[in-house]
Amino acid sequence: MSREPTGPGRRAGFEAEALPHLDHLYGAAFYLCGDRDRASDLAQETVLRAFRFFHQFEPGTNCRAWLLTILHNTFRNQYRAGLRERAQVDVDDPAAAAEVTEAAGAVDDPETLVLSETLDEEIAQALAELPEEFRSAVVLVDLHELTYEEGARVLGCPVGTVRSRLSRGRRLLGQKLAAYGRERGMLRGRG
Repeated sequence: MSREPTGPGRRAGFEAEALPHLDHLYGAAFYLCGDRDRASDLAQETVLRAFRFFHQFEPGTNCRAWLLTILHNTFRNQYRAGLRERAQVDVDDPAAAAEVTEAAGAVDDPETLVLSETLDEEIAQALAELPEEFRSAVVLVDLHELTYEEGARVLGCPVGTVRSRLSRGRRLLGQKLAAYGRERGMLRGRG
């Protein structure tokens, strides 16, 4: 039995369930695309598709994970071919860096606040340079706080694959940021 409310009921349900996650959608889209305009287009396309298929959303489940699944499928279908030629994040624009940090999520807890304050151009660039499959796992699980199972559903792969990609993505990110951490006195050691 299909539950497909129309008119004001459908719209109200969508606004209550999905719209609170727009910042997370844009943040994930930005990390996937690396470009504000493309991220905006991807987020907008995701919202349109989510509204169109909102009757398929199961109340009581994680709406953010459902939306991120749509976002990743849309990205894979429409944007993957353009990745080879995509523009890099403009690391010389402090306003853009601040916008990325703000769009990545709300600052409700101290850990997120500290991370958002340290997410400067080197970190954003290192994340953008990760291969897409590792970047996606890191963005979903570490930045958007999805569980491994939710991340697996979003990416359409087994949980073990998410764990593997996340581990490898974290390791690659750590390697890219090791020199950065030593320069700022956050790390001691070799190099």
